[in-house]
Amino acid sequence: MKRFMLVLACAVAAVAAIQKAEACTNVIISPGASADGSSMVSYAADSHWLFGELYFRKAAKWRPGTQLAIYEWDTNKPLGSIAQAAQTYQTVGNINEHQLIIGETTWGGREEQVDTLGVMDYGSLIYITLQRARTAREAIQTIVALANEYGYPSEGETFSIADPQEAWVMDLVGKGSGGNKGIVWVARRIPDGYICAHANQARITRFPLNDPDNCLYAPDVISYARQQEWYSGADEDFSFRDVYNPLDFGGARGCEARAWSAFNILCDGQFTYMDGGTEVTRPASDWLEYAMGHDLKGEMPLFVKPSRKISVKDVADVMRDHYEGTPMDMRVDIGAGGNACPYRWRPMNFKWEGKTYVNERAIATQQTGFWFVAQARSWLPDTIGALIWFGCDDAATSYLTPIYANTKEVPECLREGNGDLLHYSATSQFWMCNRVTNSCYRMYDAMEPVVRESIDLFENKMLSEAVPEMDARLLKIYNGRGGKPGRRGAVRRTIKALTKFTVQTAQEQFGRWVDMEQMLTVKFIDGNVKAQDAEGNFLHSKYSAGIPDGLKQPGYTDRWKAAVARDAGSVLEVR
Repeated sequence: MKRFMLVLACAVAAVAAIQKAEACTNVIISPGASADGSSMVSYAADSHWLFGELYFRKAAKWRPGTQLAIYEWDTNKPLGSIAQAAQTYQTVGNINEHQLIIGETTWGGREEQVDTLGVMDYGSLIYITLQRARTAREAIQTIVALANEYGYPSEGETFSIADPQEAWVMDLVGKGSGGNKGIVWVARRIPDGYICAHANQARITRFPLNDPDNCLYAPDVISYARQQEWYSGADEDFSFRDVYNPLDFGGARGCEARAWSAFNILCDGQFTYMDGGTEVTRPASDWLEYAMGHDLKGEMPLFVKPSRKISVKDVADVMRDHYEGTPMDMRVDIGAGGNACPYRWRPMNFKWEGKTYVNERAIATQQTGFWFVAQARSWLPDTIGALIWFGCDDAATSYLTPIYANTKEVPECLREGNGDLLHYSATSQFWMCNRVTNSCYRMYDAMEPVVRESIDLFENKMLSEAVPEMDARLLKIYNGRGGKPGRRGAVRRTIKALTKFTVQTAQEQFGRWVDMEQMLTVKFIDGNVKAQDAEGNFLHSKYSAGIPDGLKQPGYTDRWKAAVARDAGSVLEVR
């Protein structure tokens, strides 16, 4: 029975997506760079084919000889089976019960490096590694062992890997189907006090060859490139990115630009980084031409020191970025329409009169399935410390709810199987967030501030009051009365309490979002804006509770007016 349930669970997880979750963005915060001393990883799973739900796998022990069926995360295609571990850990989304966090972004690479016969696709590597590893270094070893033993059928990936003590970034790609099963890879520890970001472009260029405390790599990462005649220089000059994922305009503008923007925000426009053993500071604008794809000769730092200690809210708000205040600001060109909408529908490019132009791609994007900011908190026991702030759909107009990774239950609004991309569910957070977000797209400059105010109110309350108070209460339960923390009964009571908080908080906020969607429909119907009082009640006329008072019609942005006047002024001018 347990083996049957295992296969079924894997199948359900794989059905969550039928296309690769491409165009994702990760930000990694080392403990020394965070405001509270936690390691943090943010991840936006951005795919037009990915449904937002919270994957949940309980810890288990398995009999010798048990096989684990592997299904490709993107397509649900059966890939084969592998030997199951004797014990697996509980996982909630992309964090496990021991505070290990793994995120990813896909970057393709050379087509001939995909192992079409491999079994361990990138999604399976993430979620199976979370079930088997306790630390970031163990995770790197597990990923390598699984890919090398069973073959890797996916494209190039960058993984974010963090535990309470360390944070790492790892670039990897397969060796193809020509008898070279496995991966070539490099992993670098993010210096404590620094941050990293990646977005669908390999980030690791040159790396230290004799520093195992801070850099790990495949023994054949350079020799394999020589064997393929892709590299002929000195070992110390070898650049993983330049060989396995050479930068082009699309890699810069569509990918590196997002990493640059994350750095720009968290560093307040000044990049401090290590150059030849010396810490230097330069303006972020020095890499703007590189990020925009206009000058591909440069190389943006892999790690930068933020200008301040970074909070969960800081990271969450970075995931809501549309290049505001930069030359790529998506609100200000005519593509934003008459209501400054910072979104461009796909495809990524369009052609006009013989030239190709980009539909800008920022960190916040319409096709997000789910997103999170996960924390590994060293000052708390694993039972309490593992925390993932989880959301669905476009980060800019959706909220994050706190989920303790040791919960015994997933809230109904985030439960697997509660709807999918072809079946609407009125009890699904993904669908309700999509209703709110897609409402905002039609009058963004008027509607987004209303939604964002509600998001900030909830998240700030959770971060400043609710979660710290819950942590303290949980720690008191965990420590018990006998002076010996972590006793079985105390742990059981701790988990019961954190489960109740997790479920109740998520469901209450979901209820508020149902109300939010209804309020937006009433307030902004037909391009009007109805007035409300401080308590949120709609103002009405003296003679009828059903007739609005203080109704406004904001119209369009000045840039839109100027563009329309240029385009059709001779027809539209009032004479």
